[in-house]
Amino acid sequence: MPARLFSGIFILIIVCLIVPACVEAQLGGSSVSLKGTVSETVIISIPSNATQNDFNMNVVNSGSMVRVTLSGTEASVIRVPLIIRSNSNFNISAAVESKTAELTQLAVVDVRATGALALPGAVSDLKVAQQFDRRGLSEEPNSVTGASPLDVSRPLFVLSGPRASLGGTVDAPNNALQVMFLIRIKPQAARGWVINLTFAASAVGIF
Repeated sequence: MPARLFSGIFILIIVCLIVPACVEAQLGGSSVSLKGTVSETVIISIPSNATQNDFNMNVVNSGSMVRVTLSGTEASVIRVPLIIRSNSNFNISAAVESKTAELTQLAVVDVRATGALALPGAVSDLKVAQQFDRRGLSEEPNSVTGASPLDVSRPLFVLSGPRASLGGTVDAPNNALQVMFLIRIKPQAARGWVINLTFAASAVGIF
């Protein structure tokens, strides 16, 4: 090993020993600790390619909120995948607005992790409100003609869960939960219908 490299290492060792002593002397021997916090974050979205042919869907993803505008001319059974990324526990609620259609079902039919950076246990520990939980159950017939409308006069609490993501970015393909919703819509008139569905997420503590 060249002498110059030895000299550099020796100087580095001396600096490492002297600097902490100087800092302690200047602070009167008191110790200093650095603390930081991580913001609680829940990001939800619906993929841009989550479309079907028998209705129109417009999606606006906005961090912890997703607004979905659905429209069509006939009763529809729609499947919408909601993607959840979070570094904390979270709650998800849904609000519905429409003057031309009724929501007759909003159900969670499947939950899966999208990859290796999804937290182990995030799927099994997800809690879906009983009235919306149809995981593992056979699906009902596609007809919504005789179904009773849901009471959507106030936001609906849908589900809660633990931290979903181990790391990655807000658009990484492998760090999220995908919750598949089944939505049944019954038109109130033959001229067509429009319904606005808003999913909202809130963080409820670092997990």
